[in-house]
Amino acid sequence: MAQETEKKVSAVSQVFDNIINEIIEGRLRPGDRLPTESELSEKYHIGRNSVREAIKQLQAFGILIIRRADGTFVSDSYNQKMLDPLLYSLILQDHDWRYFVQLRSAMEIGVLHLAVDSDRREETVTRLEELIRAMEQEVGRARPSVERLLELDLAFHDAVSAAVANPMVDSVTNYIARLTVPSRRATTRKWLKDKNENRFVELHRQIVDVLKNKDKSRIEEVVEAHYAIWSSIRSDIPA
Repeated sequence: MAQETEKKVSAVSQVFDNIINEIIEGRLRPGDRLPTESELSEKYHIGRNSVREAIKQLQAFGILIIRRADGTFVSDSYNQKMLDPLLYSLILQDHDWRYFVQLRSAMEIGVLHLAVDSDRREETVTRLEELIRAMEQEVGRARPSVERLLELDLAFHDAVSAAVANPMVDSVTNYIARLTVPSRRATTRKWLKDKNENRFVELHRQIVDVLKNKDKSRIEEVVEAHYAIWSSIRSDIPA
């Protein structure tokens, strides 16, 4: 029985992967109608039940759309559900803390390079300066709020990403941000505990300066400084 289940799962995965590959390679394009279950079964030499299950999974991920009486179609618009399985798989993996630091810093370096050349650069700088002032106001309080500073930090990096005006970049950076919220909260708490909140603001201001001055030569140095503290807080905090 276990062997039969394993074979079925494998067959479902084959259909799933075949359809994904056809989309990636352009043989199936957004809006295209898929062949019927019978045709797919014959094409892939796999039973109809497995084909049906693979289609259900792809529909759940937002990749396929089933229109009753019309058939099954490749989605022609972005759907947040498409990235949900990726996020969940990353959460489930046994991960090393340093991988998240490297991933975030690599993404940030790339995003900043794009943001410097963006048509939205000036309006982004204006928005980031507003957030810096809000950070300064918060750290100036007798008891600065960890949650408020975390909210401002997330808004800051979201604004940098949005400057690129690329929905794919925006989606991926937002997912990375979601994965790292617990560690960023712990880092912010540690900054406040160590009375190092002014450094928190200064690191964000350096990113604004890079954008304001279109200084690509400083991007890696500024990002590395920004993430050095985050990565050194504790290697055992959940990402």
